[in-house]
Amino acid sequence: MVRTTPFHPRLKDFDETGLFTHWQGHLSSLRYQPSVRHEYFAVRAAVGVFDASPLLKYRVRGPQAVEALASLLARDVRRCAVGRAQYTVWCDDDGHVLEDGVVFRHGEDDLLLTAARPNLGWLRTHLAGYDAEVSDVSDDFGVLAVQGVRSREVLAALSPDVAALRYFALAHTAIAGVEVVVSRTGYTGDLGYELLVPADGALTVLDAVLAEGAGRAIRPFGEDALMMLRLEAGLPLLDVDFSSARFAWTPNQRFTPTELGLGRMVGLDDDRAFVGRAALRRERASGSARWATVGLLVDPAEHRDRYREAGLPPSFDEGARAAESMLYDGAGDPATAEPIGYTTTRGWSPMLQRHVALARVRPPYAAAGTRLQLETTIDHSYRSIGVDVAPLPLFDPPRRTAASDS
Repeated sequence: MVRTTPFHPRLKDFDETGLFTHWQGHLSSLRYQPSVRHEYFAVRAAVGVFDASPLLKYRVRGPQAVEALASLLARDVRRCAVGRAQYTVWCDDDGHVLEDGVVFRHGEDDLLLTAARPNLGWLRTHLAGYDAEVSDVSDDFGVLAVQGVRSREVLAALSPDVAALRYFALAHTAIAGVEVVVSRTGYTGDLGYELLVPADGALTVLDAVLAEGAGRAIRPFGEDALMMLRLEAGLPLLDVDFSSARFAWTPNQRFTPTELGLGRMVGLDDDRAFVGRAALRRERASGSARWATVGLLVDPAEHRDRYREAGLPPSFDEGARAAESMLYDGAGDPATAEPIGYTTTRGWSPMLQRHVALARVRPPYAAAGTRLQLETTIDHSYRSIGVDVAPLPLFDPPRRTAASDS
């Protein structure tokens, strides 16, 4: 049976397409309007709302809650102060990533961990022996992402606690009389917030947000727009840019945090043992990471020329999509060379006005400015287009982390 989120009864009124996907057994809108760019620019130029309620939410409480999570998460959760949030990953014993998520520290012994896929059994198995209780509170709350240039204006008008909220901080407050937790987090690479809302108060809070944003061009956005936003932000997506080691069939489907570009967050030198630490220390000592995750900027002139050579107008596809295309050394001949990497997500960037991609390449080719060749298909034939390695994020507005609008 397909379920709906606490916000669905209101958000369905904005739906002009009827396009949905399934996210953890829930309906999730792909797009509300025929043009995904309208929803994309709601975030980049105004304010948009995204229903992230299908996220799994695990509450970890008890005298050893922090110690318990510190034994699992690759990032040291002990450094996450009360009233703060922390992006993290967790790994298997071989140091391969199982999943990523955000941990929110509501109190000294009260934390919430979000995940895109079920992890309750794994958490309980690994936390056995600690004085801490793990509970699945996914159905108790909706999650509303309020993202974009004017997101602070909208939420600050509803709750004064939001105005001074710093990047990755959270506040227990009230909106329209409903107690909520507002965190300055999101998945768009822009200024934004996420609201953890009791399910029975979801529509009250959503109505208040929409009413306050009515004069600021607020609109809901779906997964297609989110794909464009997170591509520009260089944010990885499970089952697109990486797969969980839990379900991997081959070594090529397993990745360490370093290979995903997340090695900087892993606490290899702190005084704790966590799942996968020994393997990750060996990887660092030996320099054995197979991959580096990078951004790519497609050469617009070569893109145009390859299409013209085929007798076609250049393609400017709307949106972003999962796409595995081989990459070759820019100094070699793709017809005879071995691949040195591959793309995971490709698309058009409205902010950069060019085609971009997320990719996995061999470490010697990861330096910014390295010229590579992208293999693509045009008119049923293989073509090669020049691309340049670029650091992530590809688009990083100062407002994302700025202390205020100024």
